[in-house]
Order: sequence, then structure tokens, then C-alpha cells
Amino acid sequence: MAKVALVTGGSRGIGRAIALKLADAGCDVAVVYAGREDAANATVAEIEAKGVRAMAVKCDVADAAQAIDAVNRVIETLGVPDVLVNNAGIIRDGLAMRMKPEDFRAVIDTNLSGAFYMIRACLPAFVRRRSGRIVNIASVSGMMGNAGQANYSASKAGLIGLTKTIAREVAARGITVNAVAPGFIETDMTRSMSEAALKAGVAAVPMGRIGKPEDVANAVAFLASDEAAYITGCVLKVDGGMYI
Repeated sequence: MAKVALVTGGSRGIGRAIALKLADAGCDVAVVYAGREDAANATVAEIEAKGVRAMAVKCDVADAAQAIDAVNRVIETLGVPDVLVNNAGIIRDGLAMRMKPEDFRAVIDTNLSGAFYMIRACLPAFVRRRSGRIVNIASVSGMMGNAGQANYSASKAGLIGLTKTIAREVAARGITVNAVAPGFIETDMTRSMSEAALKAGVAAVPMGRIGKPEDVANAVAFLASDEAAYITGCVLKVDGGMYI
């Protein structure tokens, strides 16, 4: 029987690459999205073309009730998830002295609280079955800090702390909890950057190139696999050496 993976923020960018990679590994995939229904449906179609089942689930992960409802819908359609990937995230960049409180709160609510709500919604089924893989998409910004991203860096640092705490709480139940920390990755955001900003970003990477969403997806697929059964509470950087 195919494993079931649930990927938040799975319609575009890194999330889409993760969803497709898990489908390649034979998982049925639930693509959780907040706004772009067209992108979510397109990703679902790509996944189904690989011969596995897929579904799109609209959900604002920052809403605890919606998170529970989304997990229940996945269970009803695809079955109990074996893998949860918390990828949903937003940015509201700005220097701390000018950052609006609502912009700080919005990023924390989605990036950190949203991951907690999804974990909490999935854990009862994971615990009953005594198995499960949780992979949280953090960021090197949460490890090294980044000017203009007080909210984003704080949310990702918090996500790393959440990863380690949940890992300790559920390890005896056969559930692993790990984080992947991407660095400078090619996404819609980087494609909109000026040439000067893009060059500056690449210059900060010892490997001298920007990463691809598939680089992150490969790391997630490993941590979600049986081969990573004895790995928990770790943070795997995918950053070309950006933070050493």
C-alpha cells in the first residue's frame, strides 16, 4: 500500500518540488495550499501523471481549526498520512525598527504556529500507528540571522526549536522529526530580484551557485524515507556552504 504524504505550501516552488519528489518515491500526495488553486491543481495533475493519487486541500495553516479539518480531509480521501512536510511560509521583510507588528505576527503565525498546528493535527494518528515522518522546512536565516528578516528568521529559528522538542517527545513512538534548512534557492522570490542583488546572494555561497528546489526536495525525500529511520532531531542544511 502506498504511503501518504501531506505537503503544506505544496503548489509552487520548493513545496511543489517536494511533492513531486515524494510522488516519484511512490507516495500518494496531498497538496495543501492557501491561495493559488490553479497552481495546486496543476501540481496535482503532475503528480497523478506519475501513477499515484493526489488531492489539493485549501487551508490556512495559521488557523488551528483549518489545520485539523485539512488533515481529516486527507485521511478521508487518501488515508492516514505517513509523512508530513511543513513547507508553508510567507515573508514580510523590513528592518526591525520599521516593521509593523502585524507583519511580524503574520509571519510567525504562518511559518511557526502553522507548523505546530499541522503537527498537532497529525500526531494522534502517528502515535496510534507508532510510526511517522515529520520534516519541517526551516532556513539558514533561522541559524545565522538575516538583516531585514527579524520576523522570518525568528520564525525559522523557532521552527528548529520546535523540531528538536517534538523529536524528543515522540521518538519512543517510532516517529522521526527533522528539519531541512535551505539557503539561497531559486524560487519566485529570487527570480524577481535585481541582477545586483542576485549576484550578491550568489557571492555569499561558497559553491558559487544558487540552489534549485530539487536540491531541497532530495533532502526531504531522504529524511522521509525508511533509510532515515534512525535520524531524528537533526537540521540538514541545503545551502552550498552558505552557513558553515
